[in-house]
Amino acid sequence: MSTTVIKTSDLPASYAEVNPHNLYLYCKSYAAGLRANTAHTKTRSAVRGGGKKPWAQKGGGRARAGSVRSPIFVGGGVAFGPKNNRNYNQKVNKKQKKLALNFALAELVAEEKIFVMENIVVESGKTKDAQAFVAELGQRDVLVVKELIDDKTFLAFRNLQNAYLIEANELNAYLAAAYHSMVIEKAVWDKLIEER
Repeated sequence: MSTTVIKTSDLPASYAEVNPHNLYLYCKSYAAGLRANTAHTKTRSAVRGGGKKPWAQKGGGRARAGSVRSPIFVGGGVAFGPKNNRNYNQKVNKKQKKLALNFALAELVAEEKIFVMENIVVESGKTKDAQAFVAELGQRDVLVVKELIDDKTFLAFRNLQNAYLIEANELNAYLAAAYHSMVIEKAVWDKLIEER
C-alpha cells in the first residue's frame, strides 16, 4: 500500500499561526474529563460514633475535646478532604478545539509524521498483518484514522500496543498530540483540510 508523507507546504498558511496554548487548554480539559471522581472522605459530621464527650472539660490537664470523631483523633473525620460531588469539567470553545487540532496536526507535519493512504484496510483481520503494516512505517507508535472502521480491520488492530485505530469523527487534538505519527485515509485528510 502506497503512502504519501504530508509536508508543511501542503498545509494552509493558517496552521502555522496557531498559538500552542490552545492545545494545552484542550489537553488539560480532555484529561480532566477522564478523571473518575471517586475520591471521597467523610467529615466529622458523617463519621459514625462520637456522641459522648470523651473526658471532662476541665481538670484533666488535657486539651478540651467534644468528640472522638474530631479530625485530630484517629478514626475521626477528615478536614478539607476530597468530595465526589466536585465538577472537574473545563470548558473549551469550539473554535479553540479546532485550533488545538490544527496545531497538533501542524506539529506532526513539521516532523513529517503524517502518512496519507487511499484506503486503510486489513482484509485478513489478522493482527500479524496489521503489525507488518505498522512496522513498514518505521514509527514508534501510530494513530490510524479511517473514515469508517470495518470489522476485519478492527480485529486486526485491536490488540496492537503501538497502534490505535479510530474513525474520523473520533479524531481530536489530544489523540493527535499523544501519538508520534498518524496514518490517515486520503478522503478524511482532504475533508479535514477543507473544514479548516
